[in-house]
Amino acid sequence: MKIKLTTMALTALMAAGPAMADLVFPSLSYRTGPFAAGGIPFADGYADYFTLLNERDGGIGGVPAKLIECETAYNTEKGVECYESTKDEGALIYQPLSTGITYQLIPKATADGIPIHSMGYGRTSAKNGKVFSHVFNYPVNYWDGASIGINHFKKQAGGSLEGKKITLLHFNGAYGKEPIPTLEALSAQEGFSLNTIAIDYPGQEQKSQWLQIRRERPDYVLFWGWGVMNQVAVQEASNIRFPMENFMGIWWSGAELDVLPAGDGANGYKALQFHNVGSDFPIFDDIKQYVTDAGKAAGAGDQIGTVLYNRGVYAAFLAAEAAKAAQAANGTKEITAAMMRDSMEALTIDEAKMAAAGLPGFGPEFQVSCENHGGGGMAAVAQWDAAAKTWSLISDFEASDSSIIEPLIMADSKAFADENGIAERCN
Repeated sequence: MKIKLTTMALTALMAAGPAMADLVFPSLSYRTGPFAAGGIPFADGYADYFTLLNERDGGIGGVPAKLIECETAYNTEKGVECYESTKDEGALIYQPLSTGITYQLIPKATADGIPIHSMGYGRTSAKNGKVFSHVFNYPVNYWDGASIGINHFKKQAGGSLEGKKITLLHFNGAYGKEPIPTLEALSAQEGFSLNTIAIDYPGQEQKSQWLQIRRERPDYVLFWGWGVMNQVAVQEASNIRFPMENFMGIWWSGAELDVLPAGDGANGYKALQFHNVGSDFPIFDDIKQYVTDAGKAAGAGDQIGTVLYNRGVYAAFLAAEAAKAAQAANGTKEITAAMMRDSMEALTIDEAKMAAAGLPGFGPEFQVSCENHGGGGMAAVAQWDAAAKTWSLISDFEASDSSIIEPLIMADSKAFADENGIAERCN
């Protein structure tokens, strides 16, 4: 059967132009498994931000953002399967949300020409864009976190850590072992003794680790945990009356769910953060209006303003800003993964962009370049108030010690390049 179009219909079709493909953002989430309690609010925040852009702004540059969520259960094999099953859907960027998955995806995504953003996790030396062309870890990495944490303890100790004892309590895996090289270098420089104590996941039993801490009596404890092991560690620290102001977690060990179970015993616990905390930002009013109240939220809508929900929003904001910049730089709204990669490598996040997105003062200002895929390496210290049940930043966003971090990054990335036959770029 032939279909005859009227002149009016033809005119309308010509005016509308060809339909634009969605901008695809895969979400490698984990709403199940031992780390689901942390994975869920991040995934909700990530999804809700893109929903907000679609509902309020008609997408990014007028093109709808399409989220493809794939469940990894924080399992590396499943994470790789999710990547393989979604990469041909027009994927612009991957946020693996797992150091183990990130390590496996680095060669795959690089070969496929799709950028990875391992925001505050993953392979630290990927900051060196000369070697890792498609991997970005701005605005901060684990070695930055170790340095900033030690700097905070140094100030707390009156300006010197000479003769002090510091323990790293950590997840027994790639993620938990990441800060060890930095802490070893800092130990030699600052004169403190370092001990490391591992926790096998999921970490629900830590009696022996905390008995060791009580016996050795370190002055300070840095904590690299994730999932249920976080709340167990905080509770055990309270049980042995370890001074909470001397106990600091990395940014994956500093959410509400990590401290609430310990009640008043968690008061004073500290955690590093690379973005702000709380719900007092205009963006959350918009999310409530356009997303949660409209029945379009990814979750129950009760996580707004919590640390990990905010982190998901921040990750989506950074991805969206890179996509906008790619559209502008290439003069097209239909961008490719290659355009996205180039845009991420030239990304600038300043206060004006954060304020325009409803996130004033939400994170540090930073710039990315061909040589530097990690940004400025800045984080702040937050502290838990058990009575108010709130986190508050007690420091500004501060930089790590680049004289320690940069040589470590160069050495590790060079070893990776030599091992894999990678020629440095950016010349």
